[in-house]
Amino acid sequence: MPDEPTPEAESSAEKEPRKRNRSFLRELPILIGVALVLSLLIKTFLVQAFFIPSESMERTLHGCAGCTGDRILVEKISYRVGDPKPGDIVVFRAPPAWEPETRVAKPTNPVRRAVNWVGAAFGVPQPNEKDLVKRVIAVGGQTVRCCDAQGRVLVDGHPLDEPYVYQDDHRQFGPITVPPGRLWVMGDHRSDSADSRFHLDDGHDGTVPAGNVIGRAFVIIWPPSRWNSLLSTRS
Repeated sequence: MPDEPTPEAESSAEKEPRKRNRSFLRELPILIGVALVLSLLIKTFLVQAFFIPSESMERTLHGCAGCTGDRILVEKISYRVGDPKPGDIVVFRAPPAWEPETRVAKPTNPVRRAVNWVGAAFGVPQPNEKDLVKRVIAVGGQTVRCCDAQGRVLVDGHPLDEPYVYQDDHRQFGPITVPPGRLWVMGDHRSDSADSRFHLDDGHDGTVPAGNVIGRAFVIIWPPSRWNSLLSTRS
């Protein structure tokens, strides 16, 4: 007959899973910490996700109060080695004189706040009324105005081909020469975008500091039905 396991062997076999569980529980905070650090590094230096809360970039980007707005990825590498170019879709921090386009209700429930904080730490986009997304129309040294006889925006006297524009209101402005290091930005949904045109009296003719730019939007990642590259929408 085969030897029966001794009580000592049975006791050792029972202890082994418990030891592994204790080891995992000890390592879990370290794993979470490493994941948070990696997420923070990626979000700070490489790629960050953003939520579209308004209609100012329709139909390129979808968003509205109370609906499922697009989630986009913004890369931060290009502008570390270069400058924003006309046609780029950028996310930037609104200058102090700019009023938020949408008001974001902050959760009062502490559990909800904690969930949002954890989500933001791991890269889940949260609405932020001071982060805006617009399209660069003109950069430092260029002169922009609207409009010609066909209702087109002109940069340095040349009319722009803008197939992405939705519901243009042909709002007259300019000519305005963009100062060095600044940008003239507009939303694709011209009749519903509080962009550079609406801040001409802010002391900078509505232009935005290039240093306020967080990065370039390059893809819609959510919802799946809206997945699309944004790099092909430049004029």
